[in-house]
Amino acid sequence: MAVAFTAEEKARITGLLLDTAEELFTTQGLKKTSLDELVAPAGIAKGSFYAFFESKEALYLEIMLRRAPQVAASVTAALTGPPGEDGLVAVMHAITDVLTGDPLYRRLLTRPDELEAVTRRVGPEQIARVAPQIVTPLLDHLAEGQRTGVIVADIPAEILVGVIRTAGLVVVNQDRFGPAYEQVLEATVRTLARGMLA
Repeated sequence: MAVAFTAEEKARITGLLLDTAEELFTTQGLKKTSLDELVAPAGIAKGSFYAFFESKEALYLEIMLRRAPQVAASVTAALTGPPGEDGLVAVMHAITDVLTGDPLYRRLLTRPDELEAVTRRVGPEQIARVAPQIVTPLLDHLAEGQRTGVIVADIPAEILVGVIRTAGLVVVNQDRFGPAYEQVLEATVRTLARGMLA
């Protein structure tokens, strides 16, 4: 027999599940996190988990959606100036700062198998709910730069977003650069920014 939860209990348990999952997914990953570990702090049975989320992957998506505004705010704050080299550099630094300061998003980038597992389970259209908060302002900024002739117009803005994301590869491979890491990151960011200028 299914347990009926009051609205207050549902809100409290949902919050506990999200907080617990965020910590465990960040430190252990999706696959190594068990349902027992997720439900224990909430004090519910494993079967009751499904009254709140369809799957661990659906819970992972909710955590991504919950964190997306913070990530988007960091990136959007860098878009305040006009499009140009300094603006592009600021955006790339904002993205690399997210990767160094947000362990969940860093994990998503360094372990793409987890994002693939979530995508397979919840569907690409659900994953796409995260992108507008983070990517759309950046696309708009790049498109403005292209309209004003500051940013190369013959490369689609979506491809330029991919170019910007490559700065993150320096961050996730930081250990390979040793003491020159900061210089390599700065040179990469500046070179990418200059390469996107018209």
